[in-house]
Amino acid sequence: MTFSKISYKKLTPKQQENYNYHKIASTLAEYGFNLMRLSDDWQGADALACHVDGNTFLKIQIKGRFGLFQKYIGKDVYIAFIEKSTLYCYPHDELLEYLQAKSYLSTKSWLEKGEYHFPKLTEELKTFLEPFTYL
Repeated sequence: MTFSKISYKKLTPKQQENYNYHKIASTLAEYGFNLMRLSDDWQGADALACHVDGNTFLKIQIKGRFGLFQKYIGKDVYIAFIEKSTLYCYPHDELLEYLQAKSYLSTKSWLEKGEYHFPKLTEELKTFLEPFTYL
């Protein structure tokens, strides 16, 4: 049997979620984390990342792209997403504080839907996310 790579864009949303989980788990393993999937969004998390040091635990929310979400405020959640083969795993509330002075939080999407998505990372956001970037 031979295998061929699949097209991410042709996957269903659930298949994309599974794909993202495994890609993120694989990358975080290289940094000493074991990613354990949760059966429900426990405290806003899709998974728990446990570090080999035995002291570091992260609540991870897996997303298909970069964004901000009112429902995660105060939940100590990290948002993980992949863009162009790079994993970003950032503390949601820390980024929210950084962007409060920006116009993103006065958009219709943020005010009415409680979230703001970025179709593509800007250079400014890439600079901010640099400490939370994993290859």
